[in-house]
Amino acid sequence: MLLHNITLRDFGAYQGEQRIDLRTKPGRPVVLIGGLNGCGKTTLLDAIQLVLYGPKAECSGRGGRPYNDYLQQCINRKADPAEGASITLEFSITVEGEEHHYRVIRNWYFTGSKTLREFVTVLVNDEFSRPLTEGGWADHIETILPLDVASLFFFDGEKIEELADPRSAAKVIESAIYSLLGVSAVERMRQILKVFENRQQLSDADQDILNQIQKQESELDEAVQAASDAHQLMGAARAELDVRQKELDVVERRFQDAGGNEYERRKHLEADRDRLKSQVAATNKSLVSLAEGPLPLLLLQGQLTELKKQAELEKEADDASRFLGVLEERDDWLLKQITDELPASARTVLKRKLTSDRKKRATATALEHNLGLPRDALLQLSALDQALANSSTQTRALLKEAADLAEQLEVAQQRVDAVPDDEFIRELVNERRRAMDKLAVAQAQFNRGENLHAEAVARRQRLEEELDRTRRSRRVAEWRSAWLERVVKYSGKARGTLEQLASDLLAQHIENVETAVLHSFNTLMRKQGLIRDVTIDTEDKFALVLTGPDGETIDPSRLSAGERQLLAVSLLWGLAKTAGNRLPSVIDTPLGRLDSKHREHLVDRYFPKAGRQVLLLSTDEEIDEKLLRRLKPYLSHTYTLVHDDKTFTTTVEPGYWWTEGAAHVA
Repeated sequence: MLLHNITLRDFGAYQGEQRIDLRTKPGRPVVLIGGLNGCGKTTLLDAIQLVLYGPKAECSGRGGRPYNDYLQQCINRKADPAEGASITLEFSITVEGEEHHYRVIRNWYFTGSKTLREFVTVLVNDEFSRPLTEGGWADHIETILPLDVASLFFFDGEKIEELADPRSAAKVIESAIYSLLGVSAVERMRQILKVFENRQQLSDADQDILNQIQKQESELDEAVQAASDAHQLMGAARAELDVRQKELDVVERRFQDAGGNEYERRKHLEADRDRLKSQVAATNKSLVSLAEGPLPLLLLQGQLTELKKQAELEKEADDASRFLGVLEERDDWLLKQITDELPASARTVLKRKLTSDRKKRATATALEHNLGLPRDALLQLSALDQALANSSTQTRALLKEAADLAEQLEVAQQRVDAVPDDEFIRELVNERRRAMDKLAVAQAQFNRGENLHAEAVARRQRLEEELDRTRRSRRVAEWRSAWLERVVKYSGKARGTLEQLASDLLAQHIENVETAVLHSFNTLMRKQGLIRDVTIDTEDKFALVLTGPDGETIDPSRLSAGERQLLAVSLLWGLAKTAGNRLPSVIDTPLGRLDSKHREHLVDRYFPKAGRQVLLLSTDEEIDEKLLRRLKPYLSHTYTLVHDDKTFTTTVEPGYWWTEGAAHVA
């Protein structure tokens, strides 16, 4: 498994989107990430575990809080709760020689109802994986990197301090050997076989099967009789139903002949009639309203036409009277203007035409009949014509509507009058109701009989099928018994083989781990020969036993704090080497209690060889300028976590203290 990159969006102290390239180069397996205390180094380690394992992740900042409360606290304080936070991790694994690329996105946010929602999205080889996204990721990651194993590769200074305790170290050793090295898989197979054996037992003996057959045959006889009785009951109910239906049909015909349909629809017919009456009244009211307006003037259409002509004449006379004096002054001015430009004959002709025009206009002013109409009389008369035309159109439409409604009202009244009165039809109504009640009772009885018959037939069919299966099982009972005996026999042999395999595998792994841990410890120690041998006591819950150069057992408490820390690192390193170093190591603040010499040993001998990919989270005092120079040949990338004390936010910057950026170590 190789990590490619991680992207944090508004997670913890990381505001906005912060992306870190985690890929390493050949011969340079270390990615160094620096940060002062409180800048977010442990938060980054928690993010890797959280995106992979969700609620199961062993995050340092969670404690005993519920998972949703922890997620809520992980949203950056300056982020919008509706947007929430997210972590995206990209990594690859190789299965049977083929590389698979994963992108896992875990995001959470608050909905409008203040409910925290979390989603996991998984892409495999850049294609959306529906099975993993919709609930299968939690099981799938356990096949890639089991949670118990992850703690051996994702650890911080506190984890190392914990492993310095022999009891804690024993738990880690047991978990690692069983989970990481495959012993637990063998144990699970043994347990599965044991459960399988327990289930391989005959459900019934032959005599039990015979007794069951006899019981089922008796129940089947009862079911057959019950089905016959139900069929007879249903037949009688059907005959009664037919009689009652015929009685109702006779009463219905008499009821219809007496006008029963109209009687039942009387209220509806009366409502239609009353509605038409209301419409007739409304139409008449509209006609009266039109008659109160200009409509009566249609009787004076001829006089209005003559009046309009007179208004036009008076308008022309008025216009001519007002413009006559103006025209005379204009003509005099015009003749004076062209005196020198036209010959006398032309001026004479023009003067004659202008004089003739004025005389013609003067004739128009001599109107014989002047009624003294107002100046806008013609406009008023035109508006009156339009109003009369509109009123005429509305009147014709209303008259047609009134005629149609009167015809409909007459038909509706005739239908109401045709309805028989209560005294005439009351007895038929009562008789019809009694016939319908009897039919309803008969129908209910028939339905009940039909349901009973259907249930009885279904029960009979079910018992016949069960009896047939039981009879077949008697024929295979003896064969099944012999077959189960063989299954249990060979399953027991397989469990014995697996038990021996687990014992041999455990012994082999114990020896390999002991050798790897001892070699790792001697590689890191300043004092060579302090421990001659390391053994794991499987009889004492995988306790780690240290042997000194004199052959005596050394109590781990006699070691210094730095030596115990190196022992814990050696334990993790030895387990990783035994497993093949196939997983990345994420190490947070590893040099807390070590002296300068031990720190140099870790930098020179452990970090470059801890695995194919090592993510090292350090303060400026742990990996200082001197140690950085020693570690530089093995670095692929360096980053610094820069914390703003005013906004309480962290950003990821390329480079490490005393460098000029990631390119500086490339």
